[in-house]
Amino acid sequence: HEMEACLPYLRAQISIIAPVVIVALGSTAVEGLFGPQKTTISRLRGSWMEIDGVPVRPTFHPSYLLHNQNLALKREVWEDLLAAMERLSLPISEKQRGYFLKA
Repeated sequence: HEMEACLPYLRAQISIIAPVVIVALGSTAVEGLFGPQKTTISRLRGSWMEIDGVPVRPTFHPSYLLHNQNLALKREVWEDLLAAMERLSLPISEKQRGYFLKA
C-alpha cells in the first residue's frame, strides 16, 4: 500500500526532474515504478521499459551482487549500466566495455 500511496509523488518528481534515463535497481524499484510484475527481475533486466516517456532500465539490486559473487551476474548489471550510458551518449572506453569479462 505504501508504494501505491507514493507513486503519484514519484511520478511528480520524475516530471519535475525530467531524467533522461532511470536505472531501476531491483524488483522493489521496478514495482515502485510500474506496480506488481508478472515476471522476475531476471527476465526484466536487459530490456527497456518506459514511464511517463522516460526510458527505464531494470537491473539487479547491488545487494544481490554482494550475496552472489557470480562474475556473469556482475557483467549483466554492467551491461545494463553501459546501455544507460549509451542512451545518455556518454563516452565508453574499451577498458570499460571489458569490465567483468574473464581474462
